[in-house]
Amino acid sequence: MRPSKHHARRARGLFGALLTSLTVAAALLTGASAAQADTTICEQFGSTTIQGRYVVQNNRWGTSEAQCISVSDTGFRLTQADGSVPTNGAPKSYPSIFNGCHYTNCSPGTNLPAQLSSISSAPTSISYGYVSNAVYDAAYDIWLDPTPRKDGVNRTEIMVWFNKVGSIQPVGSQVGTATVAGRQWQVWSGNNGSNDVLSFVAPSAITSWNFDVMDFVRQAISRGLAQSSWYLTSVQAGFEPWQNGAGLAVNSFSSTVNTGGGTDPGNPGDPGTPATACKVAYATNVWQGGFTANITVSNTGSTAVNGWKVAFTLPSGQQITSAWGATVSPSSGAVTASNLAYNGQIAPGGQATFGFQGTYGGTFAKPSAFSLNGTACAVA
Repeated sequence: MRPSKHHARRARGLFGALLTSLTVAAALLTGASAAQADTTICEQFGSTTIQGRYVVQNNRWGTSEAQCISVSDTGFRLTQADGSVPTNGAPKSYPSIFNGCHYTNCSPGTNLPAQLSSISSAPTSISYGYVSNAVYDAAYDIWLDPTPRKDGVNRTEIMVWFNKVGSIQPVGSQVGTATVAGRQWQVWSGNNGSNDVLSFVAPSAITSWNFDVMDFVRQAISRGLAQSSWYLTSVQAGFEPWQNGAGLAVNSFSSTVNTGGGTDPGNPGDPGTPATACKVAYATNVWQGGFTANITVSNTGSTAVNGWKVAFTLPSGQQITSAWGATVSPSSGAVTASNLAYNGQIAPGGQATFGFQGTYGGTFAKPSAFSLNGTACAVA
């Protein structure tokens, strides 16, 4: 997690840029030494490596109070996390372990950044240890960017909140719920001033879990926050503490990114298919308090689409009550319509249609933009 992005979470100004510079400078000065058993790191941006493949970082940037982590061969534990910051602002830090590149500090042997269309799977596992006398979230971060950058702030951040304690919330606002990787999540979306943030919040604490990072990447693509041509630059697991935090632990962590022969994550049925040009027509029948919408998606490219997801954002006050021709979720906010078994292919020059009925309050309006498998479409 990039230090600069947190101050922007709710009230960042020029301080974020200063923190970015400090982080880069600290990385150049301290580097990342290999961890021995129970190595203690108290340096603000100190880091070390474990298992010859992951970086563990202290990453204290939002407070001048002391913070120390004890690094083992499998993870780390916060041994000191002094002080507190307001819960309506940014957290104190993001002590974490990562695979990939973070402000020019790349984990040993990593194959990140990797283009999303080249990734067949990205299996990962995490085991957390929690405490009750603190305010914090336990967050798994997934970073995406249009370029294979190894420094600075990426364009889109996906946060997977395994646990939260206290009156804290993700960036932006809740836009619905979703089932991802077999679990139900609250979905939040917003921008912190430097990058888009898509957050998935577990309704109850998850202590340990194995999952595929690409399941969440596909969510970002379907919601128009990434494209298949973008890059996965790093995955990180740790904690954002606001108050206290001593005793929080990442007991174990693993991350593998499998590339070559993968499917396009925006078009999972079609291996390596490039983005497809598209056009969307959105026809409505509106009455007081209700409406129907019929959507026609045209493939204006030269390659068939095998499996489609159409993403758009319903104007405020609109709610979907039923749908046909697609699975549509969530019922309001940033919506994704996915093909059914019988209509998943759109030939070049062909079309797919679906629709829904809904309710609205205030003045009726239509969505302003649509994307097909992560690619922006022209609006007819």
